[in-house]
Amino acid sequence: MGRVFAWVAFLEAITWAGLLLGMWLKYGPQATESVVWLFGRLHGVAFLVYAVVAVVAAVRLRWPWWATLLAVLAAVPPLVTLPLEWVYRRRGLLADPAQRVPVPR
Repeated sequence: MGRVFAWVAFLEAITWAGLLLGMWLKYGPQATESVVWLFGRLHGVAFLVYAVVAVVAAVRLRWPWWATLLAVLAAVPPLVTLPLEWVYRRRGLLADPAQRVPVPR
């Protein structure tokens, strides 16, 4: 489940980047809406899939409440799902709870 969360977090960030590029093109030099049209739809789907996968991962991997809240909120600002996934990987939150090793402080 941790691997699925990592992949979906990556895809959510990629679609965010595409949407930001599309907005730059729409209001910048090209004045085209086609990239926004495409990545807007892709990001909408990726956002919903990420939210569902984050909740399922939280239940299956037995995350604490703060980790679940952060995971869901990370989808709102652009590109935050990537650093969140990196932090969760370092803290061992993406590993099977039975194999999880506490992080030294």
